[in-house]
Amino acid sequence: FLAQCPEEQPFFLQLSFHDPHRPFDHEAIPDRHDPTTLTLPPHYPDTAIAREDLARHYDEITRFDRQFGEVRELLVRHDRTENTLIIFMGDNGAALLRGKGTLYEFGIRVPLILHWPGHIAPGRTDRLVSGEDIAPTLLTVAGLPVPEVMTGRDFSSLWDETKSAEDPRRYIFAQRGSHGTELPVDTASFDLSRVVVGRSHKLIYNAMWQLPYIPIDFDQEPIWQELVALNREGRLDPDLARIYFPDARPMFELYDLEQDPAEMQNLAGTVAVAEIETELRNALAEWMILERDYVPLPVGL
Repeated sequence: FLAQCPEEQPFFLQLSFHDPHRPFDHEAIPDRHDPTTLTLPPHYPDTAIAREDLARHYDEITRFDRQFGEVRELLVRHDRTENTLIIFMGDNGAALLRGKGTLYEFGIRVPLILHWPGHIAPGRTDRLVSGEDIAPTLLTVAGLPVPEVMTGRDFSSLWDETKSAEDPRRYIFAQRGSHGTELPVDTASFDLSRVVVGRSHKLIYNAMWQLPYIPIDFDQEPIWQELVALNREGRLDPDLARIYFPDARPMFELYDLEQDPAEMQNLAGTVAVAEIETELRNALAEWMILERDYVPLPVGL
């Protein structure tokens, strides 16, 4: 593609990689990660099966990272790096516990790295950016108009000192609906959940709270089957049993992302965060109305 693209011709190229994706490849790289050395997320059981599963996930990330590096080397070889905006991002959360198919941070927080020599200085930001913001941002930096129908926000002000430094967003919104083509018999293939994320707190609304959590892509794999067995036998850590196997999911989940980034303590319904909960519920309801959402609104309860 680069060899055939004239140097003076603007181009757009999207490359989509399969890694990391289940089923995980046990031979993804020769120098595989050692499961015994991993630091597990707080919502993970410390078992040999869980460690092995996470290690193979990291292996696929490493393979992807090396392949992405090969793509960048091609840009260098064709002298395209100085005038090319490179965006590295994920399309969904990892297929891990409380990840893909959920509205927890493992499910909606994805990698986003932008590289543009002479325009974007090295660094990082804690500002809120949504996937729908990519298109209007690319149009803006290309000097093209942004169609009014687009709901995304241009976030180029985060690196362009000539623009206002105000936050592009106050909230991020996301939803969970159908997944794949299977009949909607459980939450692995169908769920109705919504979330609003602010700078410090987030609110998850589980409209189908009666249905139990079942993971996407790996409910039949050893890591989940082991978790089910441990819970059935009463040998699962109580905190993990509470978040994975409650009698019913809570309709609302409110988390303080600064004090509880692992989202282990649901604050919904507590007096201490009543004002924050009302604010987030109202923001979510407004977004759902504007988006013509068909799920009952999260108000009046």
